[in-house]
Amino acid sequence: MSEEKVRTEEVRVSGDDLLARVKELVQESQTRRISIRNEEGETLIDLSLTTGVVGALLAPKLVALGAIAAMVTHGTIVVEKVAE
Repeated sequence: MSEEKVRTEEVRVSGDDLLARVKELVQESQTRRISIRNEEGETLIDLSLTTGVVGALLAPKLVALGAIAAMVTHGTIVVEKVAE
């Protein structure tokens, strides 16, 4: 059994770009987890993306993310990806 190497990236975005950027990251096959943090560094939402969990199961979380994006001026997206 081989262990997956995971790398973490942080991307600062404005509230207007938050939802669009998360949707892009969800489509990437290497993305495993996405966390959204406010300007103070507090985690607002944590999305765990297991293989095949896209679409109907993720839709309610994206709605919540849209509400968060409306309230956040700037935020940080923390992305965990499987290293190639």
